[in-house]
Amino acid sequence: MASFQFLGTGASAGIPVIGCKCDICHSTSACNKRMRPAGLLRVDGKKILIDVGPDFRQQALQFGIDHVDGLLLTHTHSDHIAGVDDLRIFFVRGHKPVPCLLSQESAQELCKRYDYLFAQPKDKASLTAQLELHILKHNMGHTEFLGLRIGYCSFYQSSMQVTGWKIGRFAYISDIREYEISIFDALQGTDLLVLSALRKEASPLHLTLDEAVVFARRVGAKKTYLTHISHTLEHESTNRFLPPDVQLGYDGQQLEFSL
Repeated sequence: MASFQFLGTGASAGIPVIGCKCDICHSTSACNKRMRPAGLLRVDGKKILIDVGPDFRQQALQFGIDHVDGLLLTHTHSDHIAGVDDLRIFFVRGHKPVPCLLSQESAQELCKRYDYLFAQPKDKASLTAQLELHILKHNMGHTEFLGLRIGYCSFYQSSMQVTGWKIGRFAYISDIREYEISIFDALQGTDLLVLSALRKEASPLHLTLDEAVVFARRVGAKKTYLTHISHTLEHESTNRFLPPDVQLGYDGQQLEFSL
């Protein structure tokens, strides 16, 4: 068995939202306190991050992440990559860059926004996070990464290309809005699905709760957990509203799956 742990299940602003006075932002329930979206896979003794957002340092401390073997990057919006500098400690301790699997589009944007990570250091005493980029050749398919067979597919959030990941019978699909019907071929055989759904109301950038349920049923997943959740969704009441096989995830939740 392998496992996935939610490091963050919140939308881009996190929860509580700065300055917000709503009941959910002031909730005392741990399930309503949501850091920015990210996850940790444990597969064959390896720890692999999915995204590294602005809350990564806090997530690593809270959930005891003392090393990582690799990073799967979905896309380059700030709520998914703004913690990349905090990977520096793993380079300092391990003396080798963190392998990162990502699309060509994401690689180009990453190198543009964080050019200093890829520049030849002028001062050996000055250390930055270091990444070893493994760039996907296609928009959909399978590849080998860290000795693992990893499936991937592409879709769009507005003009941004996003990569979804599939390992064994687990799949992670975040920030999805526009997609081709072929995505369901790529996700065939998924038992455990992590899927983003922002809120009940329509959004130009994310699936609604109802749309997420339809998507999950089309995939055929036995169990789906939702992430990238806004502060309009209270954990317990929303889960009562949702069908039993589709539920909100929460920060720290661990899920097991078969390879």
